[in-house]
Amino acid sequence: MRIRPYIPNKDYKYLPKWIDNEKTHALWCANLFPYPLSPETFHDFLEKLSIERRDSAYVATENNGQVVGFFCYSVNTEDNIGFLKFIVVDKTKRGKGYGKEMLNLALKYAFQITGAEAVQLNVFPENISAKQCYEKVGFVERAFDKNIFRYKDELWSRCNMIVSKQ
Repeated sequence: MRIRPYIPNKDYKYLPKWIDNEKTHALWCANLFPYPLSPETFHDFLEKLSIERRDSAYVATENNGQVVGFFCYSVNTEDNIGFLKFIVVDKTKRGKGYGKEMLNLALKYAFQITGAEAVQLNVFPENISAKQCYEKVGFVERAFDKNIFRYKDELWSRCNMIVSKQ
């Protein structure tokens, strides 16, 4: 597996296939953009993140170039803590180690290339498989905000997780 910068005209087509229902969409982006995902809304949001928070979008590919994952990453140079967000893996690859491999590459990039001392992310604990994946990579719970996000008739909590440079 490899990671490379996200190329909108080449890579966007995969995301709607992976995020193909409203609940998966909410778990993935906390409804920061409307469902269903549209290229215009998504790319405008990525541009805004890039300008305001210095986020960059990446994809994970198999060695043959097939796109199998997506995430955004930024590093706060004041506290030297990186932040991963919008992490998603091809739905046909979930539960097969792809997320763990992608995150390990993202962490290697964060620690070795951007010089981050730690990397954090947020996850809804209701997204059990994602939280378990993050724990397998070494993320530990740092903060927990109970019942802060409404999805239809459910209230979801938010878990902030962090992993430090080894």
